[in-house]
Amino acid sequence: MGFGLPAAIGAQVAAPYVPVFLVTGDGSFQMSIQEIATMVQYELPIKIILMNNGVLGMVRQLQKVFCDERYNQIQLHANPDFIKIADAYHIHGIRVTQVSEVRAALIEAMNHPGPVLMDFVISENEVVSPMVPPGKGLTEMLGR
Repeated sequence: MGFGLPAAIGAQVAAPYVPVFLVTGDGSFQMSIQEIATMVQYELPIKIILMNNGVLGMVRQLQKVFCDERYNQIQLHANPDFIKIADAYHIHGIRVTQVSEVRAALIEAMNHPGPVLMDFVISENEVVSPMVPPGKGLTEMLGR
C-alpha cells in the first residue's frame, strides 16, 4: 500500500510520452499523497483514478471472506475532500458518483494535458476479483 503514486511517477519519467494511469484506493493513496507535489513540480501528466470507498478495501474484503465479516480497523472516517486536494495542488479534479459519469470523466481526463485526479466515489461493499487468499500463491487465486 502507498506504492501506486510513486510507481506512476517513475513510469511517467521513464516513458514521458506514454499516458500513465494510476488506479488506487483512498487508503493507499493517502500513504503517499504528498507525492502529488512531485508530480506537479515535474509537470507529469499522470491521470489518477481514485477508488474512494471510505475503507481499506482489500483489507475489508479479506476480513469479509476469511474472518466471517469481523471488521477491524478499516474505516477511513476522516478522508479529505480529494477534489479540494487536487485544487490545492493546482491539478484538475473530477468527482464521479454515478456509473453513467465514468466514460465522460475518462474522456475529460485523457483530453486534459496535465495531471488529473478522478475521485470515483464507490460503495464500501465493492470487491476486487480475482483475489489471492492469505498464505496462498498466485496460482491459487479465488474468483478468476
